[in-house]
Amino acid sequence: MRVFVTGATGALGRHLVHALIAAGHDVTATTRTPGKAAGLREAGAEPVVLDGLDRDAVIAAVSAAAPDVIVHQMTALSGGTRGFRNFDRMFAATNELRTRGTDNLLAAAERAGTRRVVAQSYAGPGPDARPGGGLKTDDDPLDWRPLRTAVRGPAAIAYVDATVPVKAAEGIVLRYGGFYGPGASEAMLGAVRKRMIPLVGGGMGVWSFVEVTDAAAATVAAVERGEPGVYNIVDDDPAPVAHWLPYLAQTIGAKPPLRVPAWLGRLLAGDLVVGQMTGSRGYSNEKAKKELGWEPRYPSWRDGFRAWTSG
Repeated sequence: MRVFVTGATGALGRHLVHALIAAGHDVTATTRTPGKAAGLREAGAEPVVLDGLDRDAVIAAVSAAAPDVIVHQMTALSGGTRGFRNFDRMFAATNELRTRGTDNLLAAAERAGTRRVVAQSYAGPGPDARPGGGLKTDDDPLDWRPLRTAVRGPAAIAYVDATVPVKAAEGIVLRYGGFYGPGASEAMLGAVRKRMIPLVGGGMGVWSFVEVTDAAAATVAAVERGEPGVYNIVDDDPAPVAHWLPYLAQTIGAKPPLRVPAWLGRLLAGDLVVGQMTGSRGYSNEKAKKELGWEPRYPSWRDGFRAWTSG
């Protein structure tokens, strides 16, 4: 099929382009940075330099490519570990891409007659309104506890979840867990080595991860099949921070993480980080495995972390 991938040079996009081409698809791939276009061409894609917030340019680019499928991977994430005291400020550009950028792509899909739109969403940690309530299914909303510094971000994620399955003829939303692997979350490794990520308040918040090439494989599956709707793209092993963070430190030969009480964590890093560490719920991947026919190569972050850090 002809597949139009936006955000093609991001942490996931670069792996997705290779996976789609390997699967035999004809890929048009976008980047905001002209200097990255040559790399996309070398990978076998047709590059397009594009600002996802420029509605007319998006519609023109999609119309020229005439794709069978659009894949929305546009973000503006730096991969750093700072700035979580104000989540909305840190993710302001990404929030725009998840709202106005999504609208632009949906308008372009309608204009070009593209039925299937696959969009990136989020199954990462957050201050859940109902901590300890078991794993979230694909039907559960993000449902974060309201925080003054994290209002627009969750709303933008919820906008993707609610809009794409309704406005696209075949709209699929992929809620990815926390990325790790080649080219993803490298900053986290440095922070763990420096003991800059402490274990806050006992660390019983549950996180769901997905290795980045596993996430790309799930996205290829969603391009090729699956009913419209929301799918959690996570591994089989949701785990409390108290389990995975010391394990990651041990795997890379770092000292164990520092332990701080929740009140001190709130002063140092803000409410969002405390909520991630103490009140997150993990996600179930049963629907994606059953309906997309996807199986993660790394069912657990334990094996995935070892492979990631030994390379």
